[in-house]
Order: sequence, then structure tokens, then C-alpha cells
Amino acid sequence: MILLGSIINAVLIILGSIIGRLFQNIPEQMKNTVLQIIGLAVAVLGIQMGFETSNFVIVIVSLVVGAVLGEWIDLDKQIEKLGKWVESLFKNRKANNTSISDAFVTATLLFVIGSMGIIGALDSGLRNNHDVLITKGIIDGFISIILSSTLGLGVLLSAIPILLYEGMIALLAGIISEYIPEAALNLYIQEMTATGGIMILAIGLNMAGLTKIRVANLLPGIVVVGIVIAIIFPFQ
Repeated sequence: MILLGSIINAVLIILGSIIGRLFQNIPEQMKNTVLQIIGLAVAVLGIQMGFETSNFVIVIVSLVVGAVLGEWIDLDKQIEKLGKWVESLFKNRKANNTSISDAFVTATLLFVIGSMGIIGALDSGLRNNHDVLITKGIIDGFISIILSSTLGLGVLLSAIPILLYEGMIALLAGIISEYIPEAALNLYIQEMTATGGIMILAIGLNMAGLTKIRVANLLPGIVVVGIVIAIIFPFQ
């Protein structure tokens, strides 16, 4: 089931939001420790995915070229600008449910903007593997507990755009995969998994507070993998 990972991610956000309203005033030290542990677990998942490659040169080339493109475009900054623009649309509206609106926007921006959702949704669509999205769901669930304990149940509503966003990517990836030769698709999935795994490793290290890598600027590497595979596949 292609949408399983997206559905689990959304459900965990809902559960986290409800738990957050039941258990408020979580100690700051506890929040930091749990986030660091989750970060280390995410890093281990990224390392595991990185070993999927059969040609590490493809992974290195894709990451380096992707990083150069990402830094040139400054994708990280563009995504941040997009988030601020979306947030401003809601803040400029006067409504009685301002707190719900703020909670919804804040949570949605945190959960949607990032490379893990894109990589996970592609993984779900291309090879029906939901490990990344389930892991993201656990992270989002814990963050939902923290956010809803302070911002309210508006955080729960963010599960809807998350489901639509990740589900759309997964479905499109599944449809596109039907028009690509099986051998080429398998090679792409293998190298995309490894390349994405290194990005997820970076996310985990960032969460653990060990690094400050601009992971969003590495995202073009996923596209570069496809270009490299398209070039070398006819010669294999």
C-alpha cells in the first residue's frame, strides 16, 4: 500500500497532538534528551540506507553536484522564505481562532518543510518501503506533543496537509515508475536510497546537535542520481 507511510505519519501527528494536551508542562531537559536520542536513531537509519548502494561513486557525485546546485540556488533559504510567506498569509488574517491558526501554520511548516518527507514519500512510491516515513512520523509525533502542549489542538490539523503532500509525492512516484525500464528503475531506487540515506544521516546528526548541515541544499542530489543513471545505464 503506497500511502501507508503517509497515513501512519499523519496518525502519529494526531496522537501526539492529543497526548500533548493531556500531558502539559513537559520539562525542557526531557524534551532535549528525547530529541537527541531520536536524532541518533535517525542517523543509524541513514547509515543503514547508505549501504544500499552498489556504486558509491554515483552517490558521491550526486551529493556533491546536488550540494553545489543547492548552494547556488540556496534552496534552504528559498524554502525558509516560502515558509515565512505562508505564515504571513495567516497572520494577516484577523479571525477569532487566531491561536488555532497559528498552531496549524507552525506545525505544518515544521512537518512539511524538510527533506525527510520527500525522500520517505519517494521511497514509499518507488519501492513500497515506509521505514523513512514511519520514522518521520515518530519524530513528528513527539514534536506534536511539545507543540500542542503550548500552542493547542490546532497542531492536530496539520496532519491533513502532511497526508496530502506526502501522499501526492508517493502516488506520482508510483505512476512514473511504471514507464521506466525495470532494470533502470531498480538501479535508481538503489542509488536514490543510498543518497537519501546520507541526507537522513545529516538530519539525524543535526537533531542530535552534533552538526548544522543545510540538508535542504542537498535535495537536488536526488535529481542528479536520476540524471547519472540515465547517462550510464545504456552502457551497462
